[in-house]
Amino acid sequence: MELNVINRELHVENIEIIGIASSALFMIGDAETIQQASTFDTPAESLIIGPFVPFVPRG
Repeated sequence: MELNVINRELHVENIEIIGIASSALFMIGDAETIQQASTFDTPAESLIIGPFVPFVPRG
């Protein structure tokens, strides 16, 4: 994938971050290179897939 960016003037006055994901990037300004990497150091048998909080529909 090739991404070409043309930088123009940037002025940031205010930033409000409500929350972030487990994998997130927040950047203001220039970066020549951004490298993505991930690791999974938890044993597979300890992985629990399912809802953490029971879902109760509004009614």
